[in-house]
Amino acid sequence: MVALLMFAAVCCAAPAGNAISAYLALKTGAQRERGIAEGGSASNIPPRMLTAYKKAVQHVGTYVPKCRGMRWPILAGIAKVESNHAIGHNIADNGDIRPKIYGVLLNGSGQGGNTTVVPDSDAGKWDGTATGERAVGPFQFLPSTWESIGKDGNGDHVADPHNADDAALGAAVYLCGNGRDLTASSQLRAAILQYNHSNEYVAEVTGWINQYTAAAKDPDLKNLSAKARTVIDAALSQRGVPYSWGGGNASGPSYGICCTPSGKSGTSIKGFDCSGLTTYAYAKVGIQLPRTAAEQASLGQRLPPSLGTGALKPGDLVFFAYAPGHDSTIYHVGIYLGSGQMINAARPGTAVRLDSVNAMSGFAGGARLL
Repeated sequence: MVALLMFAAVCCAAPAGNAISAYLALKTGAQRERGIAEGGSASNIPPRMLTAYKKAVQHVGTYVPKCRGMRWPILAGIAKVESNHAIGHNIADNGDIRPKIYGVLLNGSGQGGNTTVVPDSDAGKWDGTATGERAVGPFQFLPSTWESIGKDGNGDHVADPHNADDAALGAAVYLCGNGRDLTASSQLRAAILQYNHSNEYVAEVTGWINQYTAAAKDPDLKNLSAKARTVIDAALSQRGVPYSWGGGNASGPSYGICCTPSGKSGTSIKGFDCSGLTTYAYAKVGIQLPRTAAEQASLGQRLPPSLGTGALKPGDLVFFAYAPGHDSTIYHVGIYLGSGQMINAARPGTAVRLDSVNAMSGFAGGARLL
């Protein structure tokens, strides 16, 4: 209990564990930590990868004319789980990704959880080895699958799974099948199952699709009160300011304290944690907030989690808890922006940014102070 209180006291959470490993839902054994995910907004996707996803949506109709409802968040959801959008790799202007992304060798060794031998199909052309098969590229296609659905997305007359444009277009074609309507949840589920036949995988990908979809919507900032506009503008003005554990106050960014449960210190970082950011923004309209997220939930009109995110209005505080319904377990707070988005100081290593309200677990309702 002491650890939990320390964890919630300064308003933060540890990063989520690794996503499901590439292809065939191979298990890495990594344990997930509860709390904030890595963020479900376009700002967390390398710009060149996001360009590839959007280009694929524009061109998939050339290959699957009857496909309906293909959207970039669908491709982003797949690529997030398969390769984390190739983050950590260089993505050239033409879309080539280096170093190349390879999955584990599917030789039944048990590495990564694989127990089935998949024979080589490409003599190492795409996966760099003729001793067996392994998934390749940011969308982690098996070479045998790529040979049947691979497309040239960047106009160089080569369909290369290690190229962002080619891989994204190939994935779009594969998910569209013979002409699915991906606006129908049952058909979207069927498409994802075709990609990887695992209910856990479907849940993981669908979660990211929902986050990216919400974050892609334009927030409705019309007809705001003067105070709500002031609070939102104040918070938005701090975008890009680094996260600092224990940082931020009514005057602005400040140096934080030591340390998060995982050992991250804010003492050398001038910035905000989540409740520091809300304290700063609300101070602009003369409202003094207590320091922690759990304490802030006691102010104003409390909106219980049972009302859902649809009850939130721009400027509301939005809370997240380990046990929604028990405010003493609240660990995080953001400022609702509208259209499923919030202004968020998420966790160490990030900066103040826009996120989907679904970007972390344990929605615990909101508070209306304006």
